[in-house]
Amino acid sequence: MTGGVPERPGRLRAGVVGLGWAGRQHMDAYALHPDVDLVAIAGLEDDLRREVGAIHGVDEAAQHRGYQEMIDAAGLDVVSVATPTALHAPVAIAALDAGVHVLSEKPLAESVERAAAMVAAAHANDRVLDVSFNHRRRGDVTVLKQLVDDGLLGDIYYAKAGWLRRSGIPGLGTWFTQRALAGGGPLMDIGVHMLDMALHLMGEPTPEAVSAATYAEFGPRGRGGSSTARVGARADGPGAYEVEDLATAFVRLSGGATLLLEASWASHIERDQLYVVLYGSEGGAVLGSPEGWNHAQLSVHTELRGIPAELTPVLPADGHHRAAVDDFVAKVQAPSWAERHGDDLLSRSVIVDAAYRSAEQHREVVLDPS
Repeated sequence: MTGGVPERPGRLRAGVVGLGWAGRQHMDAYALHPDVDLVAIAGLEDDLRREVGAIHGVDEAAQHRGYQEMIDAAGLDVVSVATPTALHAPVAIAALDAGVHVLSEKPLAESVERAAAMVAAAHANDRVLDVSFNHRRRGDVTVLKQLVDDGLLGDIYYAKAGWLRRSGIPGLGTWFTQRALAGGGPLMDIGVHMLDMALHLMGEPTPEAVSAATYAEFGPRGRGGSSTARVGARADGPGAYEVEDLATAFVRLSGGATLLLEASWASHIERDQLYVVLYGSEGGAVLGSPEGWNHAQLSVHTELRGIPAELTPVLPADGHHRAAVDDFVAKVQAPSWAERHGDDLLSRSVIVDAAYRSAEQHREVVLDPS
């Protein structure tokens, strides 16, 4: 027995690095999976680590402060990385080099170079590298993806996607607003969810060029913080506000398709918004509700025998992190990992990196097709 969990042949031994909300979502999902044993956790917060460990029956000997210590001691098959963004690459690469499959929180890394290093490590060690894009597992996204794949919308030639908050900078004065630790602001944080959803729905077209702009109108003045932000955080003090609070990007994709993407943590709008709009040769679709960013709603606009028609599909429940973990475990259990090294996920980092370069240089950035 290791970590308070009896070993069973053929089951995967899982560990989680990070004790925050996301890390606990991964722990809950592993604990519910019929083919996985959660055997180890790692995190710096001693009291929280003991509390979380007790909830999941993980012995104190398998509750580690450091991720390397956990990787070396626990004999893991899979690990989830739910840390601040700048730690994604070092934790993931250490695990991959030890022969452990990795499920990372989004984004893949704080820079395209570090993201590429993670993918290279997955290739070198032939291990699965995946990202927990939990919003891709929304019920409305699942249904819309099926409709697109079935050809109901025809060829998708244009898409719009965005996540806009009225007031929701997640941590004024914390790692969230420090460029070296977070890599960027809302584009890196919530915009990457929308970028993933759009590319997923469009069939993973290859990015060819990006033109973008970023703005910081709220954070530098200590405004626009969420309920978890540090009250009174100074923009010029320790942990100064170094990122944007709104970003917009126009992305040219292979086959002539284009995507308009926007993300903000704070803006003078009526209410928070989350949306995806697809324009197809045979139909269009609108995902998102005016009632709230987390309210699932989907409408499809097409023609039936030449008559304009609107479809309102019945939506399944959202899958959340549990579905992301289930998908990851299925990839690990597949007979081959050859196509599961994270190459498709790297396009998200490539686009975000190009968007920041475009905004800084005030020009379109053309991407290398290789």
